[in-house]
Amino acid sequence: MREAINAAVKESMKARDAARTATLRMMGAAIKDRDIEARGAGKGAATEDELKQLLAKMIKQRQESAAIYEQNGRPELAEKERAEIAVIQEFLPAQMSPEQVAAAIDVAIAETGAESVKDMGKVMGALKSKYAGVMDFGAANGVVKAKLGG
Repeated sequence: MREAINAAVKESMKARDAARTATLRMMGAAIKDRDIEARGAGKGAATEDELKQLLAKMIKQRQESAAIYEQNGRPELAEKERAEIAVIQEFLPAQMSPEQVAAAIDVAIAETGAESVKDMGKVMGALKSKYAGVMDFGAANGVVKAKLGG
C-alpha cells in the first residue's frame, strides 16, 4: 500500500493535480506517523490491516467534518472533505454491502456465542479483526445491537 501511495503521489504531481497530491501526501504522512509510533512501542512497521484501519479512520473523520461543514453553511469545505474521501477510498478494498454486513454479523454472533447486548464488545471485536477497512463499523454497531436485542 505504501508503494501504491508513493506512486500515486508522483503521478498526481506530474498531472499537476494539487488537491489529489495534498491528500496523498497527507495519507503518506499518517502512515509514517503510525510507523514511528509503532517503532516507539517496540513493534515493526504497521501491517496492511493496520493501514486499512488507519485509512478507514481518516475517511470517518472526513465524513464527520463534511457533515459539520454542511450544517454550518460551508458547502465548499464539505466538498473538499468529500474529494479527500474519494482519494482515500481508492486505496481501500470495496466496502461490504448491507446484506454482506448482516451475514458477517450473524457469523460473528454465532462464533462468539453472544446472547445479549452485554456481549456486543466480543462481536464488534471479532468483526474488526476480520473486516478492517471493508465494513462500516458505525452502521454495523446498530445492526449488532438490534440482533442482540438491544
